[in-house]
Amino acid sequence: MEQRKRKTWELIKRFAPYYKRYLNVMAMDLFCASLTTICEMVLPLILRYITNQGIQNLAALTAKTIWSIGILYFGLRIIDGIASFYMAYTGHIMGARIETDMRQDAFEHLQKLSDSYFNNTKVGQLMSRITNDLFDVTEFAHHCPEEFFIGFIKAVVSFIILARINLLLTVIIFVLVPVMVISCTYFNLRMRAAFKKQRVHIGELNARIEDNLLGNRVVRAFANQDVEIEKFKQDNHKFLDIKKETYRYMAAFQDTVRMFDGLMYAVVIVAGGLFMMRGLIDPGDLVAYTLYVTTLLTTIRRIIEFAEQFQRGMTGIERFVEIMDSEIDIFDEEGAIPLEDVKGSIEFQNVSFAYEDDHTKVLEGIDLTIRPGERVALVGPSGGGKTTMCNLIPRFYDTTTGKILVDGQDIRYVTLESLRLNIGVVQQDVYLFSGTVYENILYGRPKATREEVMEAARMAGAHEFISQLKDGYDTYIGERGVKLSGGQKQRISIARVFLKNPAILILDEATSALDNESEHLVNQSLERLAQGRTTMTIAHRLSTIQGADRILVLAGNRIVEEGNHARLLEQKGMYYELYRMANSNGL
Repeated sequence: MEQRKRKTWELIKRFAPYYKRYLNVMAMDLFCASLTTICEMVLPLILRYITNQGIQNLAALTAKTIWSIGILYFGLRIIDGIASFYMAYTGHIMGARIETDMRQDAFEHLQKLSDSYFNNTKVGQLMSRITNDLFDVTEFAHHCPEEFFIGFIKAVVSFIILARINLLLTVIIFVLVPVMVISCTYFNLRMRAAFKKQRVHIGELNARIEDNLLGNRVVRAFANQDVEIEKFKQDNHKFLDIKKETYRYMAAFQDTVRMFDGLMYAVVIVAGGLFMMRGLIDPGDLVAYTLYVTTLLTTIRRIIEFAEQFQRGMTGIERFVEIMDSEIDIFDEEGAIPLEDVKGSIEFQNVSFAYEDDHTKVLEGIDLTIRPGERVALVGPSGGGKTTMCNLIPRFYDTTTGKILVDGQDIRYVTLESLRLNIGVVQQDVYLFSGTVYENILYGRPKATREEVMEAARMAGAHEFISQLKDGYDTYIGERGVKLSGGQKQRISIARVFLKNPAILILDEATSALDNESEHLVNQSLERLAQGRTTMTIAHRLSTIQGADRILVLAGNRIVEEGNHARLLEQKGMYYELYRMANSNGL
């Protein structure tokens, strides 16, 4: 995942299109913001008028005038209340919708990324990016345009009114503003870096917790609870240190704001008092001036303090952009067509493969043709490329060189969806989703009927044990199917493939982790599943593949032997040695 630092303008440019669907809401929100600003800035003018009238011509200040001014001001406050409600309610909903849209986009993008990406990225980090990191986007999306819009209006209006009251004093005040902004920006940038550290480390904490909870049986089996507690303690305290750094910059930032705040008031008190003594400013004007300076300082303080929220939002957007910029390396080529009426022939033409991150050569110069309905077994030492070879067929990875054909069509130029719908995979490490038995089998073909799900379970030899569960097919199986035995989970995964009904079947050591009784039951299910399908089986128990039409022995990144069981034994090569060792070990 790319980790380069992105500039603020670049992030805003990437974020801005999310406002497109909500332009009407945004326009109304800014209109309401202008109303609240107008209502707020009328008060100093009213007090200026009353004060000057009281000093210069008290007789002209009648009760009717005061009542009229009071009613007018209260009417403005009602308008202010309605506008503020809209901003607080509808504005926040807009921000929440934008957050939701971004989270949806991030999740959809993750679905398009290849195995290579997930091999190099911690799940805890990804979870943090699409949940925690986007929480602050709601506030950012709502308040960012609103705060800067209000700030701009108040700064311009305040400058015009203040300049008309006393230009020299106004120039002095506004000279201090950029100095204040520059000083605060220094701490702002460091706050953003600290917030980024927080987000990264909370992802690490999530990854640590997830690793511990998923592997809790291993932890208990090795009595390593204290080891895990110590690891978590170190990570937890590191997070505390990062938060301390954040709060240090935050405190320095807020203190700088308060110091400039005090400096500006001191200028108004001293300069304003001297100007009033010399008759350069009226008492009412000084009162109005002080109130407008207060409004100006409040606005500047609000914008600068919003910088904390701004930086949190920018950090969330930056982490979001890092996901969205992750390259999709497995995709439908232009002009890709659906793979239809699949018979199941597979052809490898001079196929080589190496992982991009370390360029380790896994396969080299593989040439192979598999006929429709043929049963092919892959054997050989670990690391020989058996699983990788099978993973290339559904395009979990793309070949480095050469090409793979299914029914004579280059798989790069057929749609991924149609290719994978025609390939069924049963792995050693079965993954079942948290939910019911029925939901997990239905995953093979989401639009199937309940009768079809039950028939698939019968074909997989799973119907009997499912019926004996507490709630039958509606039994909740726990996270990753924790409430089921290994054999039961495997038969549910086989039922899922039965329901999918693919033309090509890949069995990746599907029984290697099972006991003898479960292996026997699962093998019966697999035999039924393989009927009439092109089947590629990876197995280290050679007793399970003796009936294969063809056995391929992979070693040194190549196919070194090929033939049926009897023929390979006659050759007395690598397969013969593997078979002899398997017999001596009872495999």
